[in-house]
Amino acid sequence: MIYRRVFGLPGWGVRSPFAELEQLRRQIGRMVDEFSGTPSLSGRAGVFPAVNVSENRENYYLRAELPGVVAADLDIQATGKTISVAGERKIAGADENTRYHRREREAGKFSRVISLPDDIDPDQVKANMTDGVLTVVVPKAEKTKPHQITVK
Repeated sequence: MIYRRVFGLPGWGVRSPFAELEQLRRQIGRMVDEFSGTPSLSGRAGVFPAVNVSENRENYYLRAELPGVVAADLDIQATGKTISVAGERKIAGADENTRYHRREREAGKFSRVISLPDDIDPDQVKANMTDGVLTVVVPKAEKTKPHQITVK
């Protein structure tokens, strides 16, 4: 369409001169999202499980939403500066004869690796699952904790 305006060819309908550029920008954005693995907002689900990471002076706290996941189906590992959470979400009553009208919750295996800013103490990590929310308390390594220095 833009070449019609540039070369004086007749155009059908009235469109903004920047409509083609906007369409091109959206297409390039979708391609970049696909190559980088970033989920777009157009129908694809985000990363599962959703995880919040916070910290205080002593610990890091990971909170993951895991609806429908049984604690026995989780594998949590801690090493160096990372925590990995893997497991499987099963959808009850789903078999090959099930016909869906809408399917927004997926079943299957998942795995997340969360990198933390400092070293951790992997022997002291504790995990708890309550009402579909996994809470992992990750103590910081002693060498990374701030130490009070007394001035004499």
